Amino acid sequence: MLIHGEGSGGAGGEIGCVKRKPWELPFCAEAEEAAGVRRVLALHLTLWGLPELIDPAQICATELISNVINHVGPGTPTTLTVSMNGTYLRLELHDPDTRALPTLLDAENDDESGRGMALVDAVTDRWGVILRAETKAVWCELATGLTAENGHVGGPRVARAEEHLTLYRPASHSRSSATGRLGTAIAEEAAIALIADLLHWLRAHGCDPDEALDRAQVHFEAEVA
Repeated sequence: MLIHGEGSGGAGGEIGCVKRKPWELPFCAEAEEAAGVRRVLALHLTLWGLPELIDPAQICATELISNVINHVGPGTPTTLTVSMNGTYLRLELHDPDTRALPTLLDAENDDESGRGMALVDAVTDRWGVILRAETKAVWCELATGLTAENGHVGGPRVARAEEHLTLYRPASHSRSSATGRLGTAIAEEAAIALIADLLHWLRAHGCDPDEALDRAQVHFEAEVA
C-alpha cells in the first residue's frame, strides 16, 4: 500500500496548532488488506492528536471495505482518503462501481449480514454517497470535539503546558523561540529539555527523579483512561 499526502504537521506551525493534511491510501479490496488499512489509519490519527477516534474510524473503514468486497468484488481497486472537514474527521472510500450503493438495513442482532452501514450510521455523525461518472465515494464524518480545524484536544493541562513552552527558551533555540512561534519539532525538543531540567531540580532538592517520573506516568495514564 502506498500512502499519498502527509498526516502530521511540519516544523513551521505555532504551538497549539496541528497540521492535518489530507492523505490517501490506494489498495485492493481484500480481507487481508483491511488490517493494514486499520494500522495506517491508527498511526495517522495518533499523529493528528485524535487517538479517541481510532476505534470508530477503524470500524467505519472495515465496514466500507467489506461492502466493496461483498458487493463489488474482491480485488477491486479502492482508495481511502482521510481529511478534515472543518472540525469533523472525514473518511471517503472510492471504488469504480457506481451501481452497488450502500444501503442502511434494519438488521436483527443474529443476522449474519446487513449490519455494515448500520454500524457506520451508529458511530458517525453523518454519512453519504457521492456518485461520479466512473466512480463512487462513500463518505462518513466523525465529530472531533475540536474548536478549530488545526486545534487540539487535551484540556487545561495541555493549555498550561503550552504556556510554559512559550516562555521556555532552550539555549539552542533561543532565536527561534524569540518570535513565540515554535514548530512542532522544536516544541517537542523544548518539552524534553524542560522535563530534563525539572528532573535536575528534583535531584538537587533531594527528590528521586525516577519516582517522580513514575508518579507522573501514573497520573497521566489515569487521566487519559
